[in-house]
Amino acid sequence: MSTGFSANMSFIRRAFQAKRKPTKLSKPHNRTWRDYALILVPYLWMILFFLLPFLIIFKISLSVSEIAIPPYSPLVTFEEGAMQIILHLENYTSIFTDEDGTYFRSYVKSLQVAGLSTLFCLIIGYPIAWALATCKPTARNVLFMLIIMPSWTSFVVRIYSWMTIMKRDGLINDILMGIGIIDSPIQMLQTDFAVYVGITYCYLPYMVLPLFSALMKVDYSLIEASYDLGCRPVKTFFNSLIPQTKSGIIAGSMLVFIPALGEYVIPELLGGKGSILIGRILWQEFFNNRDWPLASAVAIIMLIILVIPIVWFYKIERKEQEKLYAQK
Repeated sequence: MSTGFSANMSFIRRAFQAKRKPTKLSKPHNRTWRDYALILVPYLWMILFFLLPFLIIFKISLSVSEIAIPPYSPLVTFEEGAMQIILHLENYTSIFTDEDGTYFRSYVKSLQVAGLSTLFCLIIGYPIAWALATCKPTARNVLFMLIIMPSWTSFVVRIYSWMTIMKRDGLINDILMGIGIIDSPIQMLQTDFAVYVGITYCYLPYMVLPLFSALMKVDYSLIEASYDLGCRPVKTFFNSLIPQTKSGIIAGSMLVFIPALGEYVIPELLGGKGSILIGRILWQEFFNNRDWPLASAVAIIMLIILVIPIVWFYKIERKEQEKLYAQK
């Protein structure tokens, strides 16, 4: 009897101590210089390699092109002891008031190419990530090597290899003509099809790895329960598997969509003259026309477009974390 009473009293005492507020005698954790250094390093990295270049590009976008070194007018001038700050907005207005609509069409075309390439990477990458997550560990290492190994070679070399594969006398046309499917070579190079193939091939690993990480955390008992309740495989896939891997889908899509939007090398080598993407526009304005202010304005608008999916991804991740904390 006394043993049970003492056990109950000890349980009550521990519960009271757990709920008791900390007293003034309890000292907070004193941060050391190492803690501040760990916090400061990523902030310095973001300031030096993101904020500072962004401010420089933004400053150039508010100037006017000149035949000088550097090829743009200064924003701050001093005349007769007075400081003048001159900001020019015609670079931004000329993008939207262009008679030919070149800049607007390049934005739309870039969004289309980046969006479809992301979709193709998702369709191809999801089965690959599923195979990686469900196969044996020994086979998984081999598959990982096959996926990552092409990234060890030069980016340009891989694009040139696709040029030799898809040209009129290349491997694909030779195989199709040898089988008898076609009678004459198909024009694949200098088309949008070649651009989609190149972007999908180069950015596929960036989709597979986040999907693999999400699939490794899947609760497969929910999938088995769905099958036991009579759900079809397609319905089980969309109602049980997709919601559990939503974070991996969004992360992989962001890793593919953002660099694909400003891609220059692949459209330049594989695409035709009609594939005017925003990367080509930036190259022409910076290096061919030497119009740095207009090119900077084009780049600033592209960054603003990229901020939209980033903020959307941040909100979704924040909601997912709130759900996890609520469950705990």
